[in-house]
Amino acid sequence: MRRGRWDNWVAIAAGLALALSWTWHYVLGLPGGFMMVLGLITILFSTISITHPGAISSEAAVVGAGVLAFLLPWLLSFTGSTAAAATAWGLGAFIAVLGAIGLLAARANRKRDPELAWSNHMPEAA
Repeated sequence: MRRGRWDNWVAIAAGLALALSWTWHYVLGLPGGFMMVLGLITILFSTISITHPGAISSEAAVVGAGVLAFLLPWLLSFTGSTAAAATAWGLGAFIAVLGAIGLLAARANRKRDPELAWSNHMPEAA
């Protein structure tokens, strides 16, 4: 039986592609390092979302990583490197959309069963 939602698994694949993207665009240094870190953050929080399907904070972190990856070419001034900028824009937007889809699903899961989120593990007082 497969655990987790499809959007989390696809976000893990996109995060892996972002983390390893320096192998095809050869932008190293600070921009390449940031892309790698944002890819690893996406993988980490998507994995958390798989194990805790009601955790809204992990899905919000995936959205944030995607938005930051999208803005990275302008923030770190590597828009002149077409391959690296296109990778950041494409994968960043894709990761942000996957995070938004996951955010809606996590809200629905949390509404249906509050125990799915990690913030609600304390037993209710009688």
